[in-house]
Amino acid sequence: MKGITTTIFTRLEDLPAVSDDNFFHSRELFAISAKTPRMKPYMVVCTDESGNIQSQLLAIVRYRASILPPYFFMHCRVMGEGEYAQSEWRKEDLFGEMLQAITKKMSNKTLYIEFSHLTQKTFAHKWFRQQGYFPVHWMSIHNSLHSRLPEERINEKMQQRIDNAYARGVTTGEVANDEDFKAFTQLLRQHHWFKPKRYIPDNQFFLEAAKTDSCRLFITKYQQHVIGCSACVYSQGDAFLWYAAFRRKTYVMLHPDTLTIWHTIKYAYENNFNHINFMDVGLPFRKNSFREFILSFGGKPVSTVRWFRCSIRWINALLSWIYRN
Repeated sequence: MKGITTTIFTRLEDLPAVSDDNFFHSRELFAISAKTPRMKPYMVVCTDESGNIQSQLLAIVRYRASILPPYFFMHCRVMGEGEYAQSEWRKEDLFGEMLQAITKKMSNKTLYIEFSHLTQKTFAHKWFRQQGYFPVHWMSIHNSLHSRLPEERINEKMQQRIDNAYARGVTTGEVANDEDFKAFTQLLRQHHWFKPKRYIPDNQFFLEAAKTDSCRLFITKYQQHVIGCSACVYSQGDAFLWYAAFRRKTYVMLHPDTLTIWHTIKYAYENNFNHINFMDVGLPFRKNSFREFILSFGGKPVSTVRWFRCSIRWINALLSWIYRN
């Protein structure tokens, strides 16, 4: 692209003065990822001939390994389409430059590359296709927090369930000390033990994130036992529920999943955020119990896509054919 220089940075000390407006493409998340074991950040930056930053995109490589089932691989994840300056340069053209650069960089380093949480379903379709990516239909849910009270979006039965749980001694709040943090991470890992598709970062990631103003860790307790937890990120006036875990079967009558999600929503509302986005509600199957549970809080489902590219050519070609529609 004439007049634009694209550079990939891997060290925090080399990073130029990029914008921190969008947490998912910020210096802040770059620094958190750089300090986390088994994660490595790559910041793609486009500058014009005067050296002004026109766009930035943060890609994070994750190292994944397990004994049961046995596997080891690396994958690259990008959340959103990046951050852009107000200028005459077209957003999709700049994105095309960054997409080409990160794809070339990651093709021989990772098993696959994934782009998720794009603001528009059709964004940069031409550029993704050009670089060999294929789309997979996905679902997302967001709740508006500015037009109605959260209590007005739930039914009477759920409100009674919440009130009864609090009356029985359930409490919800932020992680306040080392003991809370240990219980938070233990529950998060136990909950996702049999869900290998769900990547849970090293504890250092949550420790570093909690030190910033962009993240809050919440726990739900009953008689000093942690029965629910969530990690929420705040960016550009919105809240994003990133991770959550619950002991639903052990404390079924206390509804720890409901209490944990409810507190996360209420915190976002009370702190004047416009929306809360639920970041991973899965593929758009007709029957999805978790999606139906999240929708019971009054949210709106939105059909979107995630773009994937596998570095093994014949597998990528096969998946591209399978997801051709």
